Amino acid sequence: MHLAFVLYKYFSFGGLQRDFMRIALECQQRGHRIRVYTLQWEGDIPPGFDVRVVPVKALFNHRRYAKFSAWVKADLARDPVDRLVGFNKMPDLDVYYAADSCYEDKAQNLHNAFYRLSGRYRHFAEYERAVFGRGAKAEILMISEAEQRLFIKYYDTPLERLHMLPPGISLDRRAPANAAEIRAGFRREFKLADDELLMVQIGSGFKKKGVDRSLKALAALPPALKKRTRFLVIGQDNAKAFQAQSVALGLGEQVQFLKGRSDIPRFLLGADLLIHPAYDENAGMVLLEALVAGLPALVSGVCGYAHYIAEADCGLVLDEPFEQAQLNRYLERMLSDQAARLTWSRHGLAFAETTDLYSLPQCAADKILAE
Repeated sequence: MHLAFVLYKYFSFGGLQRDFMRIALECQQRGHRIRVYTLQWEGDIPPGFDVRVVPVKALFNHRRYAKFSAWVKADLARDPVDRLVGFNKMPDLDVYYAADSCYEDKAQNLHNAFYRLSGRYRHFAEYERAVFGRGAKAEILMISEAEQRLFIKYYDTPLERLHMLPPGISLDRRAPANAAEIRAGFRREFKLADDELLMVQIGSGFKKKGVDRSLKALAALPPALKKRTRFLVIGQDNAKAFQAQSVALGLGEQVQFLKGRSDIPRFLLGADLLIHPAYDENAGMVLLEALVAGLPALVSGVCGYAHYIAEADCGLVLDEPFEQAQLNRYLERMLSDQAARLTWSRHGLAFAETTDLYSLPQCAADKILAE
């Protein structure tokens, strides 16, 4: 079978992009041909992939995306494939991987009526309806039960077109037998003393992930605890505004921003806490990566995978609606209680042994290739 995958941007460190790559490679390993349409590709191209970078430009993203869809449609008319798989919402898809949250819900609840008169709104609402509307044909691969309920609420999407997938954690995220040795080496490299605490936040899109909330919580710690806590933020984004916030909060050299990188498992083993108070997170793969590495997590309730943290009892989940004061209290509690962190770590490792957190690429490929 000849498959075409479409996504607006590919880079190595995005959650959606990593899911795309693992699913596409799974399909290729089963003997199928892979074509990719994208506006931007950053990173190596796997052998055998036919990557077509679409040469369209526009002043606004929604106009560029409309031109992208038209270009792809014309190219497919000239050079057809058997199935079109989308990782962003757009018309004419055979299969859609629902990495993004419900746009209509945010348009209704986070914006005023004037926003819904804009060209941007009309574009994204139309593209979402083209996937989830009752008259659409796309088979939809879901990763969040909460988001599935929202799509049904706004579009009355037939249940038979919605397919819930298990998570898809890479096995290299699991704590290896020499985890303690890796942790010790990591802490030596980053010059972390035995009594120092390290919290990490991992993910591209610092605003959406709630880095501002994390910085406020760090600044609110009791002076003695704050003094021995360091914070590493890792991801592909412009950090200037958050660096300025860190300086304004008096955090100085305690906070460091790093670009996206490929050795994240070392950070998960070397840290004492993952913090992820996101404003919006359809799934949150990093939550499960922390879980299987035995790293306690402090996360916002909006995250699609937050329920795994609660079920595994490997950290704390914030209530919704979000309150900064609760984040501040929870962070102090988690950093000051070493015995609790050890218990949360053991719970996460045990949960990773008994729960399917790994087969998303295989299950997604099954659905994509189904006759």
